[in-house]
Amino acid sequence: MGPEGSVPDRPRGGGLWGAVHRIEDAVLTVLVVLLVLVAGGQIVLRAAFHWGVDWTDPMLRSLVLWVAMFGAMIAAREDKHLGVDALPRLLSGVPLVLARLLAQGFAAVVCAALAWYSVGLVQLEHESQTIAFAQVPTWVTQLAMPFGFTVMGLRFALRALGIGKLGGANTP
Repeated sequence: MGPEGSVPDRPRGGGLWGAVHRIEDAVLTVLVVLLVLVAGGQIVLRAAFHWGVDWTDPMLRSLVLWVAMFGAMIAAREDKHLGVDALPRLLSGVPLVLARLLAQGFAAVVCAALAWYSVGLVQLEHESQTIAFAQVPTWVTQLAMPFGFTVMGLRFALRALGIGKLGGANTP
């Protein structure tokens, strides 16, 4: 417990990575607030006035994609992503270190493949020039995928190589 019975925040570092972490957290917060406000506004418009804004549903779908990607990036940063808890209970020492190295390396490879193929998807959407909502091109809304998978892949790769401390300021 912190002073006066408050619960302390998780440690925040300074420097470049601390700033990057604060920016990621702020972007996720803004996206979630925007998602709730737009969805709530649309509900009120439909219920009270039997009217709604046509492009809010596709916008909400795009916001959900961005929220999911930023949430996954932060989960990877904090080492709070989905994982198998059986290995730490069964292994210790060098075998556990090797298992973690393989798991982080595999996650990095999967994220790299997903980033690569999502770049291809964004390129196809850019060529087709389709509009997602309110004159926003579909490819812009899909940029969340290559961006998010690249960031997660780099984080997993660096962790597999033993670079960066979990939860510390020098964690990418």
